[in-house]
Amino acid sequence: MHKKLLIPGPTEVSREVLEEQTRYLIGHREKEFSTLYGGITDKLTNFFQLTADIKPTITTGSGTLWFDIVARSVVKQKALACVNGAFSKRAAQTLQACGKETDVLDVEMGKAIKADAVAEKLENGKYDTVTVCHNETSTGVCSPIKEIAQMIRRDYPEVILAVDAVSSLAGDKLIPSEIGCDIIFASTQKCFALPPGLAVGLVSDRAIERAKTVPNRGAYTDMVEMFEFEKKHQTPFTPNVSLLYALDKRMDLLLAETYERVYQRHLNMAKYTQEWAKKHFEMFPEPGYESVTVSCINNTQYKNVKALNQQLADRGYLISAGYGALADKTFRVGHMGEWTVECIQHVINMIDEIWDLKSN
Repeated sequence: MHKKLLIPGPTEVSREVLEEQTRYLIGHREKEFSTLYGGITDKLTNFFQLTADIKPTITTGSGTLWFDIVARSVVKQKALACVNGAFSKRAAQTLQACGKETDVLDVEMGKAIKADAVAEKLENGKYDTVTVCHNETSTGVCSPIKEIAQMIRRDYPEVILAVDAVSSLAGDKLIPSEIGCDIIFASTQKCFALPPGLAVGLVSDRAIERAKTVPNRGAYTDMVEMFEFEKKHQTPFTPNVSLLYALDKRMDLLLAETYERVYQRHLNMAKYTQEWAKKHFEMFPEPGYESVTVSCINNTQYKNVKALNQQLADRGYLISAGYGALADKTFRVGHMGEWTVECIQHVINMIDEIWDLKSN
């Protein structure tokens, strides 16, 4: 039986979108491809309300690829990596693995990255790049990147801010021009509700100009080359054409729904899930910083999540256990992509029944 995914990613993909991948392939240097690709980037521009100084690009690879792109093409001398969970830690490790000097702002799991903490670090060190994970799926914490970006632009205008929004872009409310970040990127298997395999990057001209000054940018991670090819509505290397067909269709659906309605739908799902969690358990994130796309819940009743998932699987659904160090302490419900609050209510009712929570 197919299990419908309510995990932090990959998320459920509709048959309508999946079927787009069955279309015949085209050459990626043909005019037909440039029309397809240029149409998608135009739709990204419209959906995310991009200003002229922010440009979209699509890379074939997971969102983690953008950690390497930032390291290779953006960091000149020294980076500050803000870490408050497993995936922000991965960003720091990638910067270091690429040979870039990196300091870490280490924040307790469950806590958000705050602007004042970043400012304190910037006061005491010379950094040219800051990385922040907007939506840390290991903890369900959403950090206030707009406040961080405004502080950096005001007090450290030479610093480039790169934001990992792998699990929040196209779900939470993230308009790059309003935030003020230089790079924000996401994976398609999260809020975009596509199969894994593509990453979307929204990049400022400031960041592209920075990249031109950074040597040894690599090949696949060369952001300058990437945006040179964007001028021709192409990619430097062979892309996943089948997934681009699916993304083209998904962007049509997102634009038809409208940005505000997409955000409100995700917000409604988050509110319902988190109100339920607070009634029976506790939320893991500090109050006021809960994710809009994935709820990380403290398993205060010590329920057996593995056994729950076995029973949910029989009914055609799957949620997620905790991640890493939180595996036995938390469980997570993903509410991103094409899900609706009615679907979330349906699954929560199943959990209530299986765990006998209605009588609590």
